[in-house]
Amino acid sequence: MQIEFEMTDEILIVNLEGELDHHYAAVIREEIDKTVDAFHSKHLIFNFEKVTFMDSSGIGVVMGRYNKISQLGGKLMITGCSEYIDRILYMAGIYTIATRTKDVTESIERIGSEVIEEEAN
Repeated sequence: MQIEFEMTDEILIVNLEGELDHHYAAVIREEIDKTVDAFHSKHLIFNFEKVTFMDSSGIGVVMGRYNKISQLGGKLMITGCSEYIDRILYMAGIYTIATRTKDVTESIERIGSEVIEEEAN
């Protein structure tokens, strides 16, 4: 499992590659949390474009990061899912707490528009 981070404004983009299973979940969790804290990220985008396998521990990674980001008042977006990953996330109910988008660009745009809308209210 490889993880790469990108930062834009207050948005941390997490690009994952490989298998997200119990062997790597703890490391991924720690790396994301450290990076969120270090860069004061408010929003998080999970890019699953290069993830080939995910088990229930991957769902735990997403749920835990949702809890962290929501405490900061941020948004969680998920993008780049294969049909297999998409089905797992859907069955786990992840899309009730996170927004699914077609790509990273759409995720960034949606976060921006939702933040503007919230500020207007």
